[in-house]
Amino acid sequence: MVSWNRRRIWALLVGCCALFSALTQLANTSGAGDAARAVAQTFAEPEHGNIVVRWNAIAQNAIVTVGAQPIQRSQLWITLVHAAIYDAVVSIDGRYEPFKVRPARLRPASREAAAIAAAHGVLVRLLPAQRETLDAERASSLAAIPDGISKGNGIAIGEEVANTLLQIHDGVIPDVPPYVPGTGAGVWQPTPPAFANALLPGFARVTPLALVSASQFLPGPPPSLLSDEWTRDYNEVKAYGVATGSSRTDEQTEIGLFYTEHAVAQYSRAFRRYATENRFSIRQAARFFAMVNTAILDSQIACWDAKFHYNFWRPVTAIRAGAIDGNPLTEPDPTWIGLAVTPAHPEYPAAHGCWTSATARMLEHFNGTKRVRFALDSMVTGTTHVFKKTDDLRAEIVNARVYGGMHYRNSVEVGATLGEQVADWVAANYFRSIGDQNDQ
Repeated sequence: MVSWNRRRIWALLVGCCALFSALTQLANTSGAGDAARAVAQTFAEPEHGNIVVRWNAIAQNAIVTVGAQPIQRSQLWITLVHAAIYDAVVSIDGRYEPFKVRPARLRPASREAAAIAAAHGVLVRLLPAQRETLDAERASSLAAIPDGISKGNGIAIGEEVANTLLQIHDGVIPDVPPYVPGTGAGVWQPTPPAFANALLPGFARVTPLALVSASQFLPGPPPSLLSDEWTRDYNEVKAYGVATGSSRTDEQTEIGLFYTEHAVAQYSRAFRRYATENRFSIRQAARFFAMVNTAILDSQIACWDAKFHYNFWRPVTAIRAGAIDGNPLTEPDPTWIGLAVTPAHPEYPAAHGCWTSATARMLEHFNGTKRVRFALDSMVTGTTHVFKKTDDLRAEIVNARVYGGMHYRNSVEVGATLGEQVADWVAANYFRSIGDQNDQ
């Protein structure tokens, strides 16, 4: 279900939204976009009483707002933060399986202090230039915990987890030989308006945190350019994804722009809201943030592996070159441009399909039901979408990427399936309860 904040003035917002989308995409790929980030900082959130929720906000600010990291590196780093928090917190009472690190068993120990030290320890190693600010955040958070052996032991646990985790996974995206785009029908090429080089091809070689390998769930190839499926998808995105003169309704335009914000910022806000609305304990929050971020990260690594395996062309390339695909039912439009700026990486499968579907599936695993109230807001459109079923979240992202003009329907559906497979694997093999104990 969708709640509209500014329906009466929506038509006036669309042009501004498209501009904001372009600024955000530039920020994600080049480190620019100060204006877009300044607007994002004006978004007001409630105070975070849960220390895990608070340090998610601190991590997002350090990585995305101040660090200006692209989406892929941002997700890798924020996942490492939450993996460290999880292992530090659950090591103290043993109600859940450890994920990556088993620290020394110091007792008594404060879970809050352990979470703070773990998050801080990861962030200062990944972002050493921000040490002064992060040290101040650490001191402020720890000041709320009474001094004593429990606090000291918690700090020691958190620091050990952070140090050991980054020895296991250093958070570095490997350097790879320069990616050379291909030519011809069906092959990815740099896209307008920036015609930027492919973004972080080395991300496909990042070691997943949970999967056996990045190619564990490699999907089959995109459809043949002579197939009915290709004809359908080509003509759908051509009609519904074009910037001007489209077949979209105002509501569909809003949906197309809604998900063009930096995904780590957008979804981290939603996760904080979800944890706060559901009054998560520190243990619940530590487990939830670790589960959902690990599923997202590994879905993105798997998605990147598939993208650079198939190297499929984007709609803006295909539609302008429709005459060369050999299909008489795909008429070209040499000036076609999408509603949203096309991200600088191959099209198939859709990364947001992987991302959002992994989120939806992990919400199902965490709650044991598809009937979950989950709210997302967008700094691009200024609106909030409230979903009461995870299936609705998955269905909307499929439509959103078509309306935005960045993807074909089949690509988002394949990405959604990949995201579900990754989330199922994570839930089946990690973050499991030890014994039959209540989560308090």
